[in-house]
Amino acid sequence: MRNTKYLLQAAAIAAVYAVLTIGLMPFSYGFMQIRVSEALTILPCLTPAAIPGLFVGCLVANMVSPYGMLDMIVGSSATLIAAVGSYLLRNRPILVPLPPIIANGVLVGGMLYYAYAVPIPLFACILWVSLGEFIACYVIGYPLLQYLKRYKKIFELH
Repeated sequence: MRNTKYLLQAAAIAAVYAVLTIGLMPFSYGFMQIRVSEALTILPCLTPAAIPGLFVGCLVANMVSPYGMLDMIVGSSATLIAAVGSYLLRNRPILVPLPPIIANGVLVGGMLYYAYAVPIPLFACILWVSLGEFIACYVIGYPLLQYLKRYKKIFELH
């Protein structure tokens, strides 16, 4: 039963992440992005199933990215690193949104600057991606975490 619930949670999170990212496509890609689906990177605080769920959801969403295969690799890796970081900080909820801001800012910002020659300085590129992540993770994700903590039992895997 535990494995089934884990897989179902991961699949549901992957689906929601992909649908939110693709559905809000004009805002989800580029150096001035606010990827609303990144608000879900708080979920590893509640269930470890969110780690593969977020990675797979990001991978699927990045299949339609204007940045192609490189975004599938770099962007999805950034989300995986962020999800693991959020899980490791689960006992410090105020810090849970921080790993996605850092990982995506550095990795995606760097990717956009070096691979796609975005016409702004590297620091500005990292800052813009980080700002979008801040909005998604702290402005949307942190209140979502506070709300979902009331229903923590639904995330338990036993």
